[in-house]
Amino acid sequence: MNATASEDNHVISEVRGRVGCITLNRPKALNALSLGMIRDVTQTLLAWKDDDKVLAVVVRGMGKEGPFGAFCAGGDIRFFHQAALADNPELDAFFTEEYALNHLVHTYPKPYIALMDGIVMGGGMGISQGASLRIVTERSKLAMPETNIGLFPDVGGGYFLSRCRGHLGEYLALTGLVLSGHDAMASGLADGYIDSGRLPGLWASLERTPFENGASVERWCTSHLSTTATPVPWPTKEVDRVFGLPEVPRIIGALESMDSDWARSTAATLRQRSPLMLHVVLEQVRRARGMGLADDLRMERDMVYRCFNLRPGAASETVEGIRALAVDKDHAPKWNPSRIEDVTPTQVAAFFESPWSADAHPLKRLG
Repeated sequence: MNATASEDNHVISEVRGRVGCITLNRPKALNALSLGMIRDVTQTLLAWKDDDKVLAVVVRGMGKEGPFGAFCAGGDIRFFHQAALADNPELDAFFTEEYALNHLVHTYPKPYIALMDGIVMGGGMGISQGASLRIVTERSKLAMPETNIGLFPDVGGGYFLSRCRGHLGEYLALTGLVLSGHDAMASGLADGYIDSGRLPGLWASLERTPFENGASVERWCTSHLSTTATPVPWPTKEVDRVFGLPEVPRIIGALESMDSDWARSTAATLRQRSPLMLHVVLEQVRRARGMGLADDLRMERDMVYRCFNLRPGAASETVEGIRALAVDKDHAPKWNPSRIEDVTPTQVAAFFESPWSADAHPLKRLG
């Protein structure tokens, strides 16, 4: 078994038997991704892609009490805040390289198996939704909660959320609803369920099992899973009807005219999110539904550039959202505009104008 750790030890890569094993090892930050971690995972995956000794890749996170218990809480939003205020060029590098990694995961030529135990949000979804096998547990908490920080579900979120049944993608993207493992399976965002207590045994078995090829690694992991779907806790017909409406004001209007606990709580959630980004996200999901992965990631790279540069520094909706949630922690963001009804089509359209020509786009080489 050959193990390598990144310089700061936040990514541990090892070949166990014929399986490449990656452990995200930043438990105090719930394995939030730094630029260094993105580079380490990318470098490892590229090295193993053409290594005949590695049949498949398995990815897990380190929890505060040991392996498992947390997968990845997303990108390092404190870094986003500091970098945006300091005009740090590493902010651009972060998103370009993260989205390229997301594309690599989705298109990886060998089985890529994600053990999505514990929190899996934002960037954690970006390195797991492209997996050939997405495994959840009773501790899994999946979400794309970016509208809560004045951002949008990036890392390919437009692509994989828009592929959910009906208008579930719009519902999850706008609200940032947290899904249990079973909810994720029912939503098409996970493939199999295992009790978390069985994960250490499964991980250990990867080294001692004589696999013939990558497919046999995936079959072995699948044989330990339950694939039984359970009912979702939200009213599917209402989700499709309301979140299929063409505009955010009509969505919120429909919810506020309904007499149900689900409608009231959903409307209250949307009223707390960034009004501007609710409109942007609805447009994102609708556009992404007709796009391939590479084009979606290029669109999202344009969008995230606009998030930090349309109104630079502290005026950025994203910088303000992160300030309120993670820096000052006052949970009182000053959204601009402050009301869903005050957002204009011109404000939304600006997020979809690329700052680059096609041949100068930082993700022009994606497939």
